Amino acid sequence: MLRRLQFVGLAVFLVVAAFSTGADFLFFLVYLGILVVGGGYVLTRFGMADLEAGYILDRPHAQVGDTLRATYTVRNTSRMPKPWLEVHNPTSLPVPLPGRALALGSRSERAWVARVPLTRRGHFRIEPMVIRTGDPFGLFESFASVGSPQTVIVYPAVEVLPRWRLPPSTLEGSQASPERTLQTTAMVTSVRPYAPGDSFNRIHWKSSARQQELQVKEFDLEQTADVWIFLDLDLVHHTGRGDKATIETAVRVAASVGNRALSENRALGFTAAGVKRAVLPADRGPRQQQKLLQLLAAVEGDGSMPLRQLLMEGLTRLRRGMTAVIVTPSLDRDWIRPLTTLHRRGISAAVFVIDPLAHEQETRRVRGLAGVGQDEREAHEREARALRYSLAEHDLPTYVIAPSEPLGVQIVSVQPGAAQRVGA
Repeated sequence: MLRRLQFVGLAVFLVVAAFSTGADFLFFLVYLGILVVGGGYVLTRFGMADLEAGYILDRPHAQVGDTLRATYTVRNTSRMPKPWLEVHNPTSLPVPLPGRALALGSRSERAWVARVPLTRRGHFRIEPMVIRTGDPFGLFESFASVGSPQTVIVYPAVEVLPRWRLPPSTLEGSQASPERTLQTTAMVTSVRPYAPGDSFNRIHWKSSARQQELQVKEFDLEQTADVWIFLDLDLVHHTGRGDKATIETAVRVAASVGNRALSENRALGFTAAGVKRAVLPADRGPRQQQKLLQLLAAVEGDGSMPLRQLLMEGLTRLRRGMTAVIVTPSLDRDWIRPLTTLHRRGISAAVFVIDPLAHEQETRRVRGLAGVGQDEREAHEREARALRYSLAEHDLPTYVIAPSEPLGVQIVSVQPGAAQRVGA
């Protein structure tokens, strides 16, 4: 806009000066300016004509550490060349898709591939492709949007835990689960009326004939040691920034533990309470892993429900033979009390404490800030020591997770009663 105002001011000055003095040179400049402005307008006006463009993403879902590829194609179908085109995609990705400036000859085509690393989990939006052109002097511009917006879901990284085993559980007899599964198993428990979206292979034809309406079979999971993950999203206890935040480490722990449980053919359930309550009923298989990763890609440490309340509400759905996995950065001891009854009920447990002090120190180091003060460090050590004794008193296996080492190195199976040191 400033350039246009400057050009308009110069043009008015030349016209007034030319007609005031009658100098041929000034009239030459006026005619040249008219030619430049007219040529720039025509170039911009027809710069977007007869253009075909599009882009394709190689995947709608990925994991942290993967590379997203976008393939672009721009084609000029007219005889008039396109001397300058700018192509880019506005996006909320942490690393934006790189744009490109190019020129197209008559009836020519350009194609290229843009690659960006996916460094952070989450749901990201990629806006339609924007093509821009204009004149060399920047007086006129023309835009066009191509395609529709797309969403890319980046799942958290899943790490292998080769030296860790889920706490063993013993099943005595069997009982029906109060929650039905969408997975087809050999245990048909009941039938219900058909609902839109039900698979046709689940229709029970004999019951349908008797009821004179379609009836669908409901299944129950065979009785194995289910695993329930309780993820603490209480804003009060989460700290750190970026990859060094406690919420990011907690999500990686939940994803890795869930992957280990599913690989052992256990049914996996998940509970967390952020701004919205997230409950994933227990199920097994690749589809359950995808559901878990989709939930973990969106969670943030912005909840207001204390871990104690989350456990008191969630542990009621656990029965004998199950395993409870608690992931939290909290050093408070009030959330231990709901866990004290699990052993008597035949339920095993494992606690993953995301060390808040280590994450805060690492965040400050990366950002070039001063470290944690001595008073804060001593207060943290006292709280960690008290939490360690309380967990050991109830024979709860405990794992302290720092931000600097891979999970496979930090999470190693321990014997009951031999809890690792908390806050080391």
